[in-house]
Amino acid sequence: MARKKSWRDMSNGQRFMLMVSGAVNLTLLVAAQRSLARTPDAQIRGKKVLWRAASFINFFGPVSYFLFGRRRDGSATATRR
Repeated sequence: MARKKSWRDMSNGQRFMLMVSGAVNLTLLVAAQRSLARTPDAQIRGKKVLWRAASFINFFGPVSYFLFGRRRDGSATATRR
């Protein structure tokens, strides 16, 4: 079995990309959690607790929440201030 690369074994480009992907992942997670906290239940498809759990799946959880978890119809409107 191949040995895993450690931080020291990575090139500067690999380190940079790893840090960028980690920052993007963390940003998506925080955005999804904040959206779930602020959005009324009527505007979310399914249960909030399930979307909260799903949002912890790297990249795919938060992206799927933003694409499929929020209702886009005009039946439940939210006001922004």
